[in-house]
Amino acid sequence: MYKPYGIIPPVITPFREDGSIDLQALAKMSVYLVENGVHGLFPFGTTGEFYAVNDEEYVEALRTVRDAVAEKKDRYGKPIQLLAGASHITTRGVIRLAKLVETVGGYDALSVLTPMFISQTQEELYTYYKTISENTSLPVLIYNNPPKTNINVAPATIARLARDCPNIVGIKDSSGDMTNCGEYIRLTRDYRDHFNVMMGRDTMITAGLVYGCSGAVASCANVAPRVVADIYDKFVDGDLEGSLEAQYRLAPLRIATSMGTFPEVIKEGLELLGIPVGKCLDPIQRLTDAEREKLRQVLRDMKLI
Repeated sequence: MYKPYGIIPPVITPFREDGSIDLQALAKMSVYLVENGVHGLFPFGTTGEFYAVNDEEYVEALRTVRDAVAEKKDRYGKPIQLLAGASHITTRGVIRLAKLVETVGGYDALSVLTPMFISQTQEELYTYYKTISENTSLPVLIYNNPPKTNINVAPATIARLARDCPNIVGIKDSSGDMTNCGEYIRLTRDYRDHFNVMMGRDTMITAGLVYGCSGAVASCANVAPRVVADIYDKFVDGDLEGSLEAQYRLAPLRIATSMGTFPEVIKEGLELLGIPVGKCLDPIQRLTDAEREKLRQVLRDMKLI
């Protein structure tokens, strides 16, 4: 069974001015990230504006990412992990996307966000993920992001799902609450053979690794892939001080993402590095000149430009 690990960036989706996906830029971005040390790629997370594409664009982009890194391996000699975002407001919507991912082939797992807008009970969340897991041949990584969805998957619910659903292989926790993340880890210790916790808050990766996370899904790895990969690689090498230094180096960039509507700062950071990926789709607007200058200074201080 697939086990998520390492640094997996939720890859930005490059858009042209007409709103279409720039597949060539997406392929280049995928190679750039892998060549700078990440251990996997995750198209169509929240950073990838998953909500903005139709099924045809979704499939084409998944194929593009898969093919761009098909022959590449990570630092540990393993093939690059591929997670496909399959998020929708309904159970049947997720299952439909899961079937598309299965048709594309080559993906290790699905990442499934809690449903947006509606406020589910814990029993509804349990049934949601259990039903999805029973209707796909792919492993499932739960995606908990209460700041965006206004719902938190309780640690007790995660423990039930880890116990009852062997093809649910873990959870990405973007709550920013270390107690919540720690409880996910503590309550699923008996299922570590098939269930791992991935940190989803970029400022807490080293903390998560110390506590028992197997890696991180980190949006800022789009802009600073080598820095974020160092957080994990140095930790694995036993260099906790080096991991912390990389974490401290990254922190100002993650904090800076609050300047604009997410993920515009990520895209404009790439533009400042000379990697053209376009802006986010409307209604998200570009940063102001003052905000862009602040971001430029953050990148200078990080020695990225």
